[in-house]
Amino acid sequence: MTTIVKVLSTGSEKGSCVYVATEGASILVDAGPAKSKIEKLLLAEGYDPTKIDAIFVSHEHGDHTAGLGFADKFKIPVYGSEGTLKAIQRLDSGKVVKINGFTGLNAFHPGYMTVKPFAISHDAMEPFGYTICTLDRKVTVLMDTGCVTDEMLHEMADSDVYVFEANHDLGMLERSDYNDGLKQRVRSDVGHLSNDAAAEALAKLVRGRGEQIYLTHLSKNNNIPALAEKAVKLALFDQGFVKNKHYKLEVL
Repeated sequence: MTTIVKVLSTGSEKGSCVYVATEGASILVDAGPAKSKIEKLLLAEGYDPTKIDAIFVSHEHGDHTAGLGFADKFKIPVYGSEGTLKAIQRLDSGKVVKINGFTGLNAFHPGYMTVKPFAISHDAMEPFGYTICTLDRKVTVLMDTGCVTDEMLHEMADSDVYVFEANHDLGMLERSDYNDGLKQRVRSDVGHLSNDAAAEALAKLVRGRGEQIYLTHLSKNNNIPALAEKAVKLALFDQGFVKNKHYKLEVL
């Protein structure tokens, strides 16, 4: 039984949306693209929009929630923290998830899935990352965060798949035409993860067991794929790991 992980869309402009599925359950983490776009993205990959069991929202910002009309169209339950659901005015209709709790989907099916939230650091009401455990995989989805704490590392440990933010190159950010306030916001502990910070965290997480890494949410203005990939490859090389031998890496 194989767990499918597909990053359907990523980035502030396109919106974030990640598909995770087994034979018994399928979910989305975030719904940033327009609702019609999410449907088209799923169909283009051969995934049935009517079979989505749940949508888990990381936080309320528009590039992660703008397409939640997709949930309404297909009557899909929306899960998130109390703060997130309140911010998107779905506290009454949504399902609250809490740290140290988990959501089980199709628990009596061999293709079961459990989803557990963990606290992240971003300028939002109550933002979460998620780990998804299936029979054969542990998947981490870490969207917008300004830093990676020891508590986050503990929750993400021993994953087989890492969907990880690598938002900006620090040098490009400093040379950009962003004003000082915006630069400070991006690089703060409640902003976005730099290539170097993402690489440092992944070097602590990856064990060289063939893990799949997806680098996501690259800034259009302050990053390029080659820099994000180089930072992670160098950090993992320092741990004795080589791309395509000990792990797989894709920059999106």
